[in-house]
Amino acid sequence: MPTTAERRAYLLSLPPAERRTALKAMSRRQLHALRTYWDLWAHPGQLAPEGHWTTWLVMAGRGFGKTRAGAEWVRAIAEADGNARIALVGATLAEARSVMVEGDSGLLAIAPRGKRPKFEPSRRLLTWRSGATATLYSAGEPESLRGPQQSHAWCDEIGKWNQAGNRATDAWDNLLLGLRLGSQPRLVATTTPRAVPLIRRLADDGDSVLTRGSTWDNGANLSPGFVRSVRRRFGKTLLGRQELDGELIEDIPGALWTRALIEACREAEASAPALRIVVGVDPPASVGGDACGIVVAALGEDGVGRVLADASVAGASPERWARAVARTASRWRADRVVAEANQGGAMVASVLRAADLVLPLRLVHASRGKAARAEPVAALYETGRLRHVGEFPALEDELCGFVAGGPYQGPGRSPDRADALVWALTELMLGRGGEPRISLT
Repeated sequence: MPTTAERRAYLLSLPPAERRTALKAMSRRQLHALRTYWDLWAHPGQLAPEGHWTTWLVMAGRGFGKTRAGAEWVRAIAEADGNARIALVGATLAEARSVMVEGDSGLLAIAPRGKRPKFEPSRRLLTWRSGATATLYSAGEPESLRGPQQSHAWCDEIGKWNQAGNRATDAWDNLLLGLRLGSQPRLVATTTPRAVPLIRRLADDGDSVLTRGSTWDNGANLSPGFVRSVRRRFGKTLLGRQELDGELIEDIPGALWTRALIEACREAEASAPALRIVVGVDPPASVGGDACGIVVAALGEDGVGRVLADASVAGASPERWARAVARTASRWRADRVVAEANQGGAMVASVLRAADLVLPLRLVHASRGKAARAEPVAALYETGRLRHVGEFPALEDELCGFVAGGPYQGPGRSPDRADALVWALTELMLGRGGEPRISLT
């Protein structure tokens, strides 16, 4: 009877396809004995590259297994080197704890029986039996990384790190300056692609080893239902190319919005109460045609505008999109609905009234092109007067398709969501001067 170590050595000698077949033929007890040997189960993109390197950037689609790859890399180091001092850096301390430590693929879950590290949440500290330790940090607090020394680091979802005030790059640079213990300091960064300055910098850095990959690379470990669902829903859309295929979507030259600008204007929760809330609506020109853009925006007590929700609906009849507008206005307790009426003002008003919309309704008529209307709103982002409360991928893709003085170059035929945002924020932040042809009903 071969030992577990002998069985592992045999399996590793097989080509990947034959190895998977051999693993499927094993008993549950045999598989359980092998479960902590990561090199048996990992696909090639999840294994650290060979040779001499300082930074390993794993940039891949969702479901690729990036978190598991980072956690297993840390585990291997901590169990082998009792002198290792490891930094675990997440977008926030809460995410570092919930994903990197306590998550399904986190350090506690993947540890073999009897080798689980001791976690002290109050000290943000993990300690392995070998003597190795790991400390949790927030990338949103760059100064916390100034001073501590490490031999290794794992940075998770660096594309989500706070971009405001260069915090992401400051956190990274402070970490690098402290990565000076041991004979070969190393850092692993795992992330879904986002065209933010830090990721661009690392992707272009000749000293970094880059692993690219997609959701489908880990298909053997994903639910077939999930794979079918996301393929059908996202396919080759811009969002699918980024979030599933792992493609780094670059900004369009001359775009009014860049992804870095939007990231710099993002906050997790509204940091000030709302004085007014408006629902912007861009009705579809035909039944079952373009989407009906429905965007909720607020003006805060601090004078800052905030995008609160994207409730847009696609392929909807007039009755359906009107009900969606009414539900959205009710849910957010909006003060007003602002709707574009170029495609028939009386029809838009009657459809919304029929949906029991009892709020004041302002119909607006576009007298300029979409990009020209959007330029004053884009300027508000650049001056720090607007925030996105959360993430709105489809809406943000459309914003990044607006080009100054040129045609729309984003996804879909028309920027319906972005138009709705422009109407809402023009009403809140720019007043009647933002669009001179306005009528009340």
